[in-house]
Amino acid sequence: MTRQRIDIQLIDSGDPRITLTQPQDLPEDLRALIDAPLDELKARARAIRDAHHGTRVTFSPKVFIPLTMLCRDSCGYCTFAQPPARLESPFLSPEEVLKIAKQGARNGCHEALFTLGEAPEEKYQVARDWLTEHGYASTVEYLAAMCKLVLEETGLLPHANAGALSKEELASLRPYSPSQGMMVETLRHDLACHRGAPDKDPERRLATLNYAGELHIPFTTGILVGLGETRADRIAALVAIRDSHNTHKVVEKSGTSRGHVQEVIVQNFLPKPRTGMQHEDPCPTDEFLWSIAVARLILPPEIHLQAPPNLSDDFAPLLDAGIDDWGGVSPVTADHVNPERPWPDLDILKTVTESRGMVLAPRLTLYPEYIVSKDISLSLDPARSFNVDHNPWIDVNLRFPILDRSDAEGLGRDDPGAIWPEKVTAADVVLDGAEVVLVGHRSTQWYSGSNNKPPLIIAAGTRTLIDPRSRVHEIIEGHRSGQEIGEQEIVDLFRARGPEVLAIAEYANHLREVAVGDQVTWVHNRNINYTNVCTFKCKFCGFSKGPLSLNLRGTPYLLTLEDIAQRAVEAWNMGATEVTLQGGIHPDFDGDYYWHVTQAVKDAVPEMHVHGFTALEITEGAKRNGEDLHSYLTKMKEAGLASLPGTAAEILDDEARAVLCPDKVNTEEWLECHRVAHEIGLHSNITIMYGSVEHPEHWARHMIRTRDLQKITGGFTEFIPLPFVHMASPIYLQKRSRRGPTFRETILMHAIGRVAYHGLIDNVQVSWVKIGVEGARQLLRSGCNDIGGTLMDENISRAAGANHGQKMSEDSFNALVSPLGRTLAQRNTGYQLLNA
Repeated sequence: MTRQRIDIQLIDSGDPRITLTQPQDLPEDLRALIDAPLDELKARARAIRDAHHGTRVTFSPKVFIPLTMLCRDSCGYCTFAQPPARLESPFLSPEEVLKIAKQGARNGCHEALFTLGEAPEEKYQVARDWLTEHGYASTVEYLAAMCKLVLEETGLLPHANAGALSKEELASLRPYSPSQGMMVETLRHDLACHRGAPDKDPERRLATLNYAGELHIPFTTGILVGLGETRADRIAALVAIRDSHNTHKVVEKSGTSRGHVQEVIVQNFLPKPRTGMQHEDPCPTDEFLWSIAVARLILPPEIHLQAPPNLSDDFAPLLDAGIDDWGGVSPVTADHVNPERPWPDLDILKTVTESRGMVLAPRLTLYPEYIVSKDISLSLDPARSFNVDHNPWIDVNLRFPILDRSDAEGLGRDDPGAIWPEKVTAADVVLDGAEVVLVGHRSTQWYSGSNNKPPLIIAAGTRTLIDPRSRVHEIIEGHRSGQEIGEQEIVDLFRARGPEVLAIAEYANHLREVAVGDQVTWVHNRNINYTNVCTFKCKFCGFSKGPLSLNLRGTPYLLTLEDIAQRAVEAWNMGATEVTLQGGIHPDFDGDYYWHVTQAVKDAVPEMHVHGFTALEITEGAKRNGEDLHSYLTKMKEAGLASLPGTAAEILDDEARAVLCPDKVNTEEWLECHRVAHEIGLHSNITIMYGSVEHPEHWARHMIRTRDLQKITGGFTEFIPLPFVHMASPIYLQKRSRRGPTFRETILMHAIGRVAYHGLIDNVQVSWVKIGVEGARQLLRSGCNDIGGTLMDENISRAAGANHGQKMSEDSFNALVSPLGRTLAQRNTGYQLLNA
């Protein structure tokens, strides 16, 4: 390939500063890049991208807010900046800003990109007057106020792209803008296009980049290609960005070092009418692709690389050059900087991405590394209120708004629909439901426990092919050939997006058919939650109440033994074969209480299966009686206890438990309780509560620890994923958790569970009370074979805000299952089928 040079008139200003980077000034390895074959560079760039970012390509669903189009700079390529005479007002009003932002929130955006001219008040009296009249000393001060307004009213995460700012100005935006940005563009001082642009001085822009590093601000920067600079100039600019990033790295507890440059944009110049460069040639495609590939080779691999898709007629080749991000794409607003180039439709973006064997995923304004990495995970901060030092990259004010839009990987929630900040007020009547009710805007995304419909991800009769080079394909084929999936394989499966999710679900459904056939089973049961008074302080629990003396909201209750027996009799008369006994740990209980409850049920209905008492209740009962687990459980079995529920497991990883339930049984204690139960002949099940504060690594460890126990005892009958219901959960109301799993994560949890436990546990159950009927149908196509129980009087999910009711009937279950073409069969607790 012949290297192309774009010649544009340079300023002859006598500037003594070096304006042109000579190839001989570069180190040999960088100099070699200048004339290296493009195909070779692209292949090397892809290899780095694939090794560090896999098959995932991200984008940010955003709304574009042009706060002011006045600017003190006059750049030869810009159509964004306008003189006052062409504008109705120097600045958007707060009402106009909010109108745009709300439109974005309604359309599922995560980002509010604030773009504006630089320091217009230093050039235009009309800008100074407007700011003074509205009580602001500067454009940046007004920008900070609008970021705060949008954040509080819509939940959109602002990204302030305000140009070359001082350290103090960057700091003023930090509490309201999780990330900030400024393009370095070039290190050339002498380009004609920057003749009237004092803020494009390279030293000024590098100073801003370094200030961002000092302030630990996740920062977006980049270069423009085709302004008249040479390849050596671009290399010099990329090296300067790399060096700033490395200089300001923070070393975390685990030894991981993290810098502030989260992404670099490589943007191609396109001439625009009525600009100083309108007659110049556009950046040649090969020159653009060379610049992208070289950026990937020069920059540290953890820095994400972006190229805007709307500035290329064919943007698939940008993936071939090594990018892993498409940048902000708006379903609502135009690209105000390049208004003549509309954003590609998201379906087209998805199709193009998948054509290269990659998958598309929405992200937030800042990347997951700053949100969920081991040492700085926002949700795993064990402090009672957010510890400022726990995560140096994110202001305390922003941590919950980020969590509220995050999935378990720190990417943007990907269910379609509106996302609004949830505002609640105390419920007038509590009864057995939630103590709070939502007020204001209602989100339309699917959430566990809500009445919002889930997106259709798993349809009937799908057959999905994924790139044979993908990690998901490798794991599935390995498992198909007899390999057991380990922790890293499980984590990698949870990273699946797009067609990868379908492939996992289809494989899980195949394993379900092999293990148990096409029958969908159910059990006729009744929940008896005998008390909601609890001395333990699980942060997620909306069910438990303190005693009246603590003056906590809600009505504490304690059923009498007669009440419990009567409910068991009622359940038996209605056809139930099982009662599930669970409740709080009442301060007045001794260990014999649970024995008396069991005996009361068996005395009233001798044939009733007693499925009761979590590992916490059993462990605490034994402790209060001064007995070991073996003798205590033996006594409970003799009283009539037949099996244990798997609840109280939550997440079987003590890192997550330290936040969720620090005073509860730990991971080893839960496992030991179930090991002893299995040893004496009591079977149990595995539950997992997912979607609150934990990450896929914790899900994987949970599966492996329980799988290891199953290999020894064989006592688990089923795997029951329980999605976190956030609406009235204390930890969510205290602004310390996510708002439950996404529906994609819900599908993956059930499907990956089927794969992970294959050959050891045959049954995977859907929690209809948390997921709803329409969601349950899709899960029955994703490896599940059981829809659980009729659950008369299920109060725990309802207390957390779930809306799916307290009871299902055989007819209801038939209506759920019949569209799938599968047969419904009643079972008992041990999965033996019952005659009709």
